[in-house]
Amino acid sequence: MKHLLAAAVLTLVASTASAETYKLTMASSHPTVLPWVGKLSTLVVAQSNSRLEAMGSADRIEWTEAYGGSLYGFKDTLEAVGDGLTDAGWVGTLWEGSKMPLQNITYFTPFVSDDLVATLKIMNEMHRELPQLKEAWEDQNVVFLGASGVETYHLFTNFPVNSLKDLEGRKILAPGSSANWIKPLGAVPVNGALPTYYNQIQTGVADGVVVIVTGAFPNKLYEVAPYVTLVGLGAQMTGGLGINKDVWDGLSDDVRTVLTELGQEYTVEHAEEVMARYQAFLEKLPGVGATVSQLPESEIEAWAAGLPNLAGDWAEANASKGAGEVLKSYMAKARDAGLAPRIDWSER
Repeated sequence: MKHLLAAAVLTLVASTASAETYKLTMASSHPTVLPWVGKLSTLVVAQSNSRLEAMGSADRIEWTEAYGGSLYGFKDTLEAVGDGLTDAGWVGTLWEGSKMPLQNITYFTPFVSDDLVATLKIMNEMHRELPQLKEAWEDQNVVFLGASGVETYHLFTNFPVNSLKDLEGRKILAPGSSANWIKPLGAVPVNGALPTYYNQIQTGVADGVVVIVTGAFPNKLYEVAPYVTLVGLGAQMTGGLGINKDVWDGLSDDVRTVLTELGQEYTVEHAEEVMARYQAFLEKLPGVGATVSQLPESEIEAWAAGLPNLAGDWAEANASKGAGEVLKSYMAKARDAGLAPRIDWSER
């Protein structure tokens, strides 16, 4: 009996001695009102310790949270995590075209799918299967845990759009790679960002914008661009949840297991919330004075057919990084998932 009691005490002491409490910071350049930031707090931070307890682990995480740009701005998300300004947080890969071009594949493959949940699940699968995607993060001293994104893009303009010809010569806000979506239509791409769109349209700098509804509605773009034309240029990966690699390597297996699982759930849960908001805002647009119409199917098909080989050019420019394999994998997974892309970019 004494031997059993002693063994139990030794086991308890060993268990207690091996328990670790990790002090980690979760941060973002954007506020928690955005789904891909809010879920960092309400899912990853909120559930990490309960998950550890449920799996029988004595390890715990003591979180410090810093959102809304309190630690760094939107242009510094990658460096903030990689350099250790924060231990973990949201990284915006859409601003990292030179450092992480492979993560921007969706912006060079429009008209694949409007299904954000399915698109991001595919991106997560590809990160698990293709070493070059995982390594793109680790080269920046970051470990990827789960993709984030936004819903499909549509047109908000101050003039009605019934056909592609209506866009000829018009100045349309389309920053970055999205400019390539409208150039073939004869439209003039104008640079800008969501906080500047309203003023740019109001002052005549632009006649409209290619934009997501979840960004346009809260910023009241319908006041200056009341014609909303549904096109469906495709859902996009914009970044993801990452954690500093040095920090990651110092965590226990239990903590890494829990954070890996939560990272995958983060992708699905925030994408579902984005899509719910998208539908809600779409339904509210007529009530605030917007005229919502669907671009005719024949015009959408003509738009898709008239695009240059954006994906092929992107793959060629990033061939040394393995972009060709990434493109083939993305299109194959989109077809296998039944997403019925309007363009098979791997065949152009």
